[in-house]
Order: sequence, then C-alpha cells, then structure tokens
Amino acid sequence: MASSLLIFGISIAIGVLGSMLGIGGGVFLIPMLSGVVGLPIKTAIGASIISVIATSTAAGAVYIGKGITHSRLAMILEIATTLGALAGGITAVLINPNILEGVFALVLLYVAYTMAFGFKKKLKTDKASFLANSYVDPMTGETVDYGVRNISAGMAASFVAGNVSGLLGIGGGVIKVPVMNLIMGIPLRAAIATSNFMIGITAATSAVIYYRHGYIDPVIVIPTALGVLIGAQVGSRLGGKVHSENLKKIFSVVMVIFSVIMAVKAFNGS
Repeated sequence: MASSLLIFGISIAIGVLGSMLGIGGGVFLIPMLSGVVGLPIKTAIGASIISVIATSTAAGAVYIGKGITHSRLAMILEIATTLGALAGGITAVLINPNILEGVFALVLLYVAYTMAFGFKKKLKTDKASFLANSYVDPMTGETVDYGVRNISAGMAASFVAGNVSGLLGIGGGVIKVPVMNLIMGIPLRAAIATSNFMIGITAATSAVIYYRHGYIDPVIVIPTALGVLIGAQVGSRLGGKVHSENLKKIFSVVMVIFSVIMAVKAFNGS
C-alpha cells in the first residue's frame, strides 16, 4: 500500500512536469521507478508507456482546445513515428536490461543538454510556407503565425523519436520538441503542444508489444497512470502561464543525477 501511494505521488509530480515540457514524463518516471523504487527496467518502461498515453490524452485535449496544437503536422509526422515505435518495442523486449539502462543513461544526458541549452535558437519563419498555422499565445494574447520547413528532416527525426519511445518508453518528445522547434521552425509552445498530441499514439503502438510479453503490471500501472493523468491536467494548464527557462535548467541537473544512477545500475548489472 505504501509503495502504491509513493508511486502515485511521484506520478502526479511527473505528470505536471511532463505535460508542461511536452516530453511525456518518461524521462523522469523510469529513473524513479527503476533507480529509486527498485522495479526492473522493463516493468518500469511498461508503466511509463501507459502513463505516456494518459499524459497525451489529458494534456493533448487541453492544448487542442486552446488551438495551439498543429494537428495536421502531427498526423504527417506520426506515420514515421509509429513505424519507429514498432521497431523499438520489438527490440526492447529482446535485449539485455542492462543495455537498456545504459542507453537510457545516454538519453538522459541528451535531455539534460537539450533542456538547458537546446531552445535558444530562433528561426525566421515564412508565414506562407507549407502547412502554415497560427495560434493565440496565452501569455501575451498575440496571434503567432508560422509555417513548417524541413519536413523531410522532421519525418526522419520522428522515426528516431518513435524508435526511442518504443525502446525506452519515454514518449519521444525529447527528440520531437527540439527538432520541431530548431529545425522545422515551429514556435516552442506549438512544438510542445503538438508533441503532447503525438506521444500517446506512439506509446499505444509499443504498449501492445510490452503487454504481450508481460511487462505491464497492473499493480504498478494503475497508480502510475492515475497519478500522471491528474498531474498532466494541472501541468497543461500551467504550461501556458509559467516561464520555464529556469525550471528547465533545474530539470537538467536532475536528469544528470538520474543518468548517473542508471549508468551505475547498467555497469553493476543490477
């Protein structure tokens, strides 16, 4: 009972953070479940995949309601993402758990760098370009018009994001958000909203594979999904009101710590 309450409390906090940053929360959840709670890495990934679906459902609905999500772009990119998720999910159930932990440690370092330094560059956007879209910025009330560039690079990155999602259960937003923002010229707020919409579809693809191999434990998944669902509702509403630059830097430090924990587990074989 105490363990379920602990997982539930952790999941609420992770749901808030994941939906605010558009990364699904798995990068926080898996190190906590595996490195702190002590669950096997594949069981933690299974729980994370279900929580990602919950996050996307809750946060995605809010962002779509506000008109920030670029749903047409999401449907295009999701074709490549789904194929990547299938490949990643099949690979994950076949390889050694310690390899997964080592790969996850590297991904966490990437996330830490991206959060701290990856969202600085601003691209000039051709407002009349392919898949042009607009939204009203909830912080300023101004209408933001933008187009989409480098769609082929976005498709390639989406396949990689789907593969990472299926392999590690982290939703793929850690790759999609910076790619959409830095390479495709999409404003950060729209990139986060679009990522939140996509990650649930991606996670559902790999969830079938993990379920068939017995890595989705209801005792773990239920408090995790409920907690993340509650947190995501809160986070998606706070996301439009909070300046997150300092928050991202704090998260990057936490990610480095988690990366060290996962690397130690991988090298110790425990």
